[in-house]
Amino acid sequence: MTAGRAREIRFNVFGRVVAITATATGWQPFHVGDGTRRPASFVIPDFVTEDELAQYLFDLFHESASPSNGEVTRLG
Repeated sequence: MTAGRAREIRFNVFGRVVAITATATGWQPFHVGDGTRRPASFVIPDFVTEDELAQYLFDLFHESASPSNGEVTRLG
């Protein structure tokens, strides 16, 4: 991670954008909207690796899946 700047990873989680910031103490999730960003009310344990984030989000929010939004995908 670059000093002074946290790295952010974005996911489409069943139609909603979630940003995950890597910090020195673990993961910080945010809900992203039209020009807005607010802290998410869920926790990502620090033992979850970057490669496991999409699966973790899928497992956490699978009840939000629908026929038109049935996946968690990494953006960008």
